[in-house]
Amino acid sequence: MVKLSRIYTRTGDAGQTRLSDGSQARKTDVRVAAYGATDEANSAIGVALALPDVPDDVATVLAFVQNELFDVGADLSNPMVANPKWEPLRVIQESIDRLEHWCDEFAADLPELKSFVLPGGTPLAAQLHVVRTLVRRAERAAWEAAEEYGLEDGDFELAGGINPLAVKYLNRLSDLAFILARYANCAVGRDEQFWVSGGDRHPKGN
Repeated sequence: MVKLSRIYTRTGDAGQTRLSDGSQARKTDVRVAAYGATDEANSAIGVALALPDVPDDVATVLAFVQNELFDVGADLSNPMVANPKWEPLRVIQESIDRLEHWCDEFAADLPELKSFVLPGGTPLAAQLHVVRTLVRRAERAAWEAAEEYGLEDGDFELAGGINPLAVKYLNRLSDLAFILARYANCAVGRDEQFWVSGGDRHPKGN
């Protein structure tokens, strides 16, 4: 069990922070940016869950994902090394498979897409689009970290690679957020708004 006896520690006042393995890193380090962006996405999910009338099936999925995003953040903040002193918390394929199952389940009865969906609709759908974009940002940040530190490939030649499954999790989660946004609109009969290309777009009154 994690025990947090004091929230402020003053240890970061010099622009440094500690990773999950106890090593120090700059607060501007790309790895720190990756798990920080993951935390932002998790906070956006919290806003979605705080909205009224969230369908039970959506709430169950989002609550589960919130816990798993903590796992993703812990994974990104823990450099991959051979023979670690303690068994680290890592994203596993089962978690990605679960996201893909939810994507298929919630998308099963959605209308066919014929254009890009504009973010909006119900408050829940709009917030889930915010979640989608923040998760995409976290994924991009994770790839930046992977470019600097490498993806774990078994040889550990670089100073602490990134677990590729953590990055893959973020990719699938952004897909799920998009599908859940569409599902939230369709569940209450809210029409989706689709992108209209510039040549076919005419402002009202003109």
